[in-house]
Amino acid sequence: MRTLTLHRSQIGRGPLVLVNRENALKDAPSAVLAPVDERRPDILMERQAARLLSACIAEIRGAGEIVPVSGWRSQAEQQRIWDDTLQESGVAFTRQYVALPGCSEHQTGLAIDLGKARAEIDFIRPDFPYSGVCQRFRRAALRYGFIERYPQDKEPVTGISHEPWHFRYVGAPHAHIMHERGLCLEEYTALLRREEVRCRLENGRTARVFYVPCAGEHTECTLPDGCCQISGNNVDGFVVTAWGEG
Repeated sequence: MRTLTLHRSQIGRGPLVLVNRENALKDAPSAVLAPVDERRPDILMERQAARLLSACIAEIRGAGEIVPVSGWRSQAEQQRIWDDTLQESGVAFTRQYVALPGCSEHQTGLAIDLGKARAEIDFIRPDFPYSGVCQRFRRAALRYGFIERYPQDKEPVTGISHEPWHFRYVGAPHAHIMHERGLCLEEYTALLRREEVRCRLENGRTARVFYVPCAGEHTECTLPDGCCQISGNNVDGFVVTAWGEG
């Protein structure tokens, strides 16, 4: 076992940060950004997420059929989208489909809106059906650490209407666990506060996931030997993922 000291500021960093109306971004993301598609160099994601998204689309041979519509957004861009949608479509529509500035997953660099290639694509609600290449992407995306962030049956929990086009990188094994248990990110964050979760991955390895509450400015975290990942949850603590052999 080994001990690591975590700073309170790290709560707002990592692939498992929960960003919604109740949990605004703690500070400006420090992620290194990269294009998700060389044909759209203006659409960026956190570098690891961008690499895995590209690999997933390549695996299903979806290049040219699946189009990145919107990735990372600055605070100013999110404010502009909010203001423009409010003016064009009204309050109810805007609150259903556009996050408040400072409360948008897009500002983390971990979220991407995807659309099926068409001559014209709706920026706010791109078409991404549950069939064909789009559905092949959904099935493969879990292995690459992506979830459909706003499912239809989770609207009361997420506070956002069903968005078939919005995907969020959480990493493995979390995407697999959330899918298997039917959880959205809000529910997964709450589950980890209550109990440790273990799962077996496709490669035969195991993963152990547990929560460490923030104890103040500095938190001492005891980690198992071997490969571990630590992510803030953007609420009140940290999530530790430890990988082991089967």
